[in-house]
Amino acid sequence: MNIVIPIVIVGVIGLLAGVVLAVASIVMAVPKDEKAEALEAVLPGANCGACGYSGCPGYAAAMAKGEAQPGLCSPGGPAVAAQCGEILGSGAVEMERKAAFIHCMGSADNTTEKMAYDGLKSCTAASLLNGGASSCRFGCLGLGDCAAACDYGAIEICNGVAVIHEEKCVACGKCAAACPKGLIRLAPVKPMAVVRCSSCDKGKDVMAACKVGCIGCMKCQKICEAGAITVKNALAQVDPTKCTGCGKCAEACPRHVITMSAGE
Repeated sequence: MNIVIPIVIVGVIGLLAGVVLAVASIVMAVPKDEKAEALEAVLPGANCGACGYSGCPGYAAAMAKGEAQPGLCSPGGPAVAAQCGEILGSGAVEMERKAAFIHCMGSADNTTEKMAYDGLKSCTAASLLNGGASSCRFGCLGLGDCAAACDYGAIEICNGVAVIHEEKCVACGKCAAACPKGLIRLAPVKPMAVVRCSSCDKGKDVMAACKVGCIGCMKCQKICEAGAITVKNALAQVDPTKCTGCGKCAEACPRHVITMSAGE
């Protein structure tokens, strides 16, 4: 009896506590937003933050409250945008597909190493040591932080420089966040000019560091009839909203640093 009584008491206390917790969970339950749940169900679950919200649940909640528009989910693309629009009753949603572009062609053929680096195989770590081993202080370090961050196998390191496969890229932006040099940016996938360089050094210094770096000669800016190219800080920059994809700038570039994206 000395053993049974304590066991019974503990069992009764446990039963009462369970009942109290069950009642509390019902009384204090937060009402579910069925629309938000439906929206979250069609989102890809990448939780990449490309939409500007704290993952897919945050974006779904914002859409359900009318605080965000459908079509901000790059990994989901037009298909997910259309599903979200249907759930929200907003009708068809137009969405321009985007992809990541790397603004560097500093391969082993075009650049040299200013020092021997024998540390962690990480661009972030290498960049802390005098900007990395590359002769171009703005260039790709080729150690693959961007490739490691990509969940879709859209990036590989070829001959010391990162290469992005547009057809696999979903524009989640993780690679851009992982690059310590800020060489990767998202842009629309369409026929347009892309400046494959990020150097802001003067022409003489660029030519000493890289065979194909932009020297800010302004030939591209002068020949562009659409006004899509401007040279700032000795570097050519393309405005995707103005570029017509004529290709004249690429033909005029003496360094062949401007390439044409064929789009889809």
